[in-house]
Amino acid sequence: MSDAFLYTTPLDPRAKPLIDELTYEYDKRYGSYFSTAGAAEEMNRYPAEAFAPPYGNFVLLIRNGEAIGGGAFKQYDEQTAEFKRIWTRADLRRQGLAAKVLVELERQAAHQGYTRVYLTTGFRQPEAVGLYLKYGYTALFDVDADPEIYKTLPFEKQIGHRAATVIAPQPALALAADHR
Repeated sequence: MSDAFLYTTPLDPRAKPLIDELTYEYDKRYGSYFSTAGAAEEMNRYPAEAFAPPYGNFVLLIRNGEAIGGGAFKQYDEQTAEFKRIWTRADLRRQGLAAKVLVELERQAAHQGYTRVYLTTGFRQPEAVGLYLKYGYTALFDVDADPEIYKTLPFEKQIGHRAATVIAPQPALALAADHR
């Protein structure tokens, strides 16, 4: 069993089952709390091009030809990458896959010149909160307060130090026309 990262686009057919599962999970946790259209509105908020180089990227964690995890980032500002949609398949949780994706995204964002990461997660995602805190992210909210008062929970992390440790650049594939 060998896992590998594949830089691609959210339109890649291998990403669809993972994105569909994430959309379902968001709907299950939040319903129409944020929008009457549910999670589909959030999942379609940004065009695929927002997650393409040189300002963004989209990665899948592949095992035996299937996407088992993934995540993306887009430009938040000139120094900051905004991480989005870090996700692992529900049947493969508790294996450290989300952490692998998170660390890979940090490495790639640093390679692309970012020195800071910003991200948000929802108040009904305690697993994500735990992951970000464990991996050195600073909560930009009071972690002792009821998270529902904030609705979205922002985090940040400085990654400028990672730029110096990048040894080999990860290839970043452009959006392929056959995936549109």
